[in-house]
Amino acid sequence: MLRNEVNQRFCFLTEFYDPSAALIRHYQVFYYPSDGAIEIYDPKNNRIFLKRIQLPTVSFKDLYKGNEINIFSRLHKIADYGDEYTRKYFEKTRSTTYGMIKPDGYMNIGKIIDMIYNVGGFTIGKLKLCRMSKENASIFYAEHQGKPFYNFLIDYITSDFIVGMELIKEDAIKAWRSFIGPTNVDKAKAEAPNSLRAIFGNGGKNTVHGSDSEASVKRECALVFNKIRHEPYLTNCSCLVIKPHAIKEGNAGKIIDIILTEGFEISSMQMFYIDKIQAEEFFQVYKGVLPEYSQMIDSMSCGPIIAMEIRQDDVVNKLRNLVGPQDPDIAKKLRPNTIRAKFGKNRVFNAVHCTDLEEDAVLECDYFFNKLASYKPDY
Repeated sequence: MLRNEVNQRFCFLTEFYDPSAALIRHYQVFYYPSDGAIEIYDPKNNRIFLKRIQLPTVSFKDLYKGNEINIFSRLHKIADYGDEYTRKYFEKTRSTTYGMIKPDGYMNIGKIIDMIYNVGGFTIGKLKLCRMSKENASIFYAEHQGKPFYNFLIDYITSDFIVGMELIKEDAIKAWRSFIGPTNVDKAKAEAPNSLRAIFGNGGKNTVHGSDSEASVKRECALVFNKIRHEPYLTNCSCLVIKPHAIKEGNAGKIIDIILTEGFEISSMQMFYIDKIQAEEFFQVYKGVLPEYSQMIDSMSCGPIIAMEIRQDDVVNKLRNLVGPQDPDIAKKLRPNTIRAKFGKNRVFNAVHCTDLEEDAVLECDYFFNKLASYKPDY
């Protein structure tokens, strides 16, 4: 728990990428937990950049190293802690680890993510579906080279998609390894029957991976999130975006599970943090069409989103039918089994966006998985 001190504050060093100048600008961001206020100082010009003000788009749980926070539609990346008090507090309560869903877990991606959020109590800071090449796999499992099971590991991890995740929680490495259970599936079933490996593992395939040290976390996150480039198919596709409120409410895994259970293929998936400019660019076609356009733009830039490339025959029409009417109240009455009926709240907070017209499908998928995936420099 936080100490009850009115003037308690935490300090973070942040980086803001200014696209107009193609520069990374550096700031100190102060957070006051007593009232959820933010203050920004510009060290280069030695002046206050933003006076202390309450800001609902930034909450205490958003504050961890590597995350991006939305401050008046500008995305600030938390590069480091700004003082020793902040470092000590957050290194204890907001540590990170790398978790991975292996190829055999593909059909259970949604169920596993749902358990990560709602049973394990983890926050997912980054998420990316991709394929590992033999070369990438050999780097990932370099410590096992020469061991009898090495070739099996390489073949296993390169056989299909994996989902890499940066997970945040107090003592995250230990917490995640406890949550997934022993490496051996039979041992997991006997000793930790509620663990992920016990529930989803089978035989020699244990479905999930967890880093065993801080050094491994850095190496594995760098490989998956910075080095591996995932190419979207951009054929027979549609785009689906899980909105920030649905992620915050713990419904992302449930939505993904519905998509897979209904026979759709998820061929690309990544968590993004978009600012207001990017949201307006993506939803430009709805400007002047939807009366709640401005609120929709604000809602899309107030937290992480999960974008997906979905594939199937006649996928745009079939996915739109699964998603349901834009207004959840109408969906609840006419299409109660649709995604928006189950997880939507109103026309703005309606859980997901999906492609409306076939001619827009490739453009929307390309926007996320080609343009935004490489939008910012690798810090």
